[in-house]
Amino acid sequence: MTDSKNINNPIGQGGGQRKKLSRAERQNNGPHRNRDRQGAADQKAELVRKMREKTRAAEAAAQPSNDTARS
Repeated sequence: MTDSKNINNPIGQGGGQRKKLSRAERQNNGPHRNRDRQGAADQKAELVRKMREKTRAAEAAAQPSNDTARS
């Protein structure tokens, strides 16, 4: 039997090679974060659209119609 030199690194149980990480991935800014940011941007855009619709509806309700003034 072959003896290992280190108890934490026994022969025959090598870990293989690690994936090379890009600089962004090393800083935890990988592609998963980009998807999260895109999802957040989509939610924000939807919220802004809904708020604008509400303000337009409120403005339309506040302004009297000119059609009834002519009659």
